[in-house]
Amino acid sequence: MDVTGQRVAFLGPHGTFCEQALHTLGPGVLDDALGDPEPELRPLPSTTAALDAVRAGDADAACVPVENSVEGGVPATMDGLVETPPLVIVREILLPVRFAVLVRPGTTGETVTSVASHPHGEAQTRRWIAEHLPGAEVRLTSSTAAAAAQVAAGEVDAAVCAPVAATHHGLEALASDVHDTGDAVTRFVLVRRPDGRPLPAPTGADRTSLAATTVNRPGALLAVLTEIAVRGVDLTRIESRPLRDRRGEYWFFLDGTGHVAEPAMGEALAALRRRCTDVRFLGSYPRAHLAGSGDDATRAADPGPGQTVKDYTEAGAWLAALRDGTGA
Repeated sequence: MDVTGQRVAFLGPHGTFCEQALHTLGPGVLDDALGDPEPELRPLPSTTAALDAVRAGDADAACVPVENSVEGGVPATMDGLVETPPLVIVREILLPVRFAVLVRPGTTGETVTSVASHPHGEAQTRRWIAEHLPGAEVRLTSSTAAAAAQVAAGEVDAAVCAPVAATHHGLEALASDVHDTGDAVTRFVLVRRPDGRPLPAPTGADRTSLAATTVNRPGALLAVLTEIAVRGVDLTRIESRPLRDRRGEYWFFLDGTGHVAEPAMGEALAALRRRCTDVRFLGSYPRAHLAGSGDDATRAADPGPGQTVKDYTEAGAWLAALRDGTGA
């Protein structure tokens, strides 16, 4: 399959944190993930639009935010990932979030009566806005860069957004390094259509993402989590979203360390396939590392006794020998 000339959609316009996340990947990673070191970047007005573009064939991949360390999961992304036809995650990016308050040249804090931002940006700077821009009307936008565009158009006085948006829109910073929580990080994922292409190869430091639904009875979720736990899979995230067409039922989004090609994760997925009413495999991909954080995001919890790949391989060989009569 010829995969050159790839098109990557992202939450636009230009100047969003999503675009910054894409630029952190570098040509080598993009070439490995997509087969093109310099894909065309296409800003789209929403996360949903970016995912829809991939499904429709108008883009070959999309970079979208999936969760924030302060606000949690991004509903539009979570809902979009479980729609069909399926998409798979091939990379994740961890981006420290540092906001600036951008204004038109000559604007002072005393003259700011309105401030715009994406809901996650507003949530991460709410106390700062209340303290430094008291009385300013807060307006929510589809992205932080869209907020900057509204400032440039004279629709609002200030935007809480990425500092790089100042360059795109001819604005200046009223304040920099604005935040309520100093170590906020947003996690982005790069997704594409499966298209019969192989998944990213196991690296030994991988993450697998999936979504599952269960029957509505006591202990159903516990049974699912037990299937994961008994195989030594380190569950790093669990979050729920309602099924849109079935009131009272939920998708459970699960992230665990390991790769579907490895025995433990493979067995866990097979068990969930048997137990759950629906399972959506969302991808196995290298875990991202946040450089300079002092926290090695690629380090998984130590497996318990009998939970290493070697243990699974030896047990499988033992079982095979029993079945063919050569073992005891």
